[in-house]
Formats: sequence, C-alpha cells, structure tokens
Amino acid sequence: MEKVYIQATDYTPFVYFDPSTGLIELKGNSNPANSNSFYQKFIVELDEYVTHESGGLTANLSFHYFNTSSSKCIFNMLKKLHKMQEAGRCVTINWYYLEEDEEMREVGEDFSDILHMNFNFITIAA
Repeated sequence: MEKVYIQATDYTPFVYFDPSTGLIELKGNSNPANSNSFYQKFIVELDEYVTHESGGLTANLSFHYFNTSSSKCIFNMLKKLHKMQEAGRCVTINWYYLEEDEEMREVGEDFSDILHMNFNFITIAA
C-alpha cells in the first residue's frame, strides 16, 4: 500500500492517506470534472487497507463545498469506514466545518445518521 497525497486546487481537495498510521485527511473544495476519476487512487488504496490491514483509522474531513458527484464518493468512502467499524475496528470521523456554515454541519449529521456512525463535529472559527 502506498501513501496518497494530492495537493488541493480551486476545484479539488487536499487528499492525504497514510496506511502506516491509518490517517485520512480530505480538506477544501471538491468540485472536480470527474469525481470518480479524481478519488480513484485514494479509494483503491483505502480498499487495500480495509481488506488487508487490521488497524483502525482516523478520518479528518473538512470541506468548504462539494458537488453532488463528490458527495457520492465521500458517502461511499464513509460506507467503507462503517464496515470497518462493524467488524470491530476503531474508526474515528472528525467532521470540521466553518462556524457560520451550518449547512456543512447538517450534511455531516445526515451522513452520520444514515450510516449510524458517531462523528465528532468540530467548529472552525471563521
């Protein structure tokens, strides 16, 4: 398994995944022309981790905006983490949102409710 490091742009988020520490970080805007293509390398490495490793995982998610196709990719990633949790592995989801961005908090709450997972909701001062 390899680390995944993708630098942020105006339309794509910073993506970091380190299988050796079980750390995921997604941060910024996610509005790529093709979300599936953009997230593919990350998802492939995450699948490898879920299948072949026994450790836990921490996901730090801090989005300013994401489009509908990105939302589907993010939800599918969270479903993989939910399966890990159901298998008894420790999974921590930290959902960061700007203080004035209640909509982004609500999106995180929706994901949390649908998947029956506990998220840590962390406010970022504007």
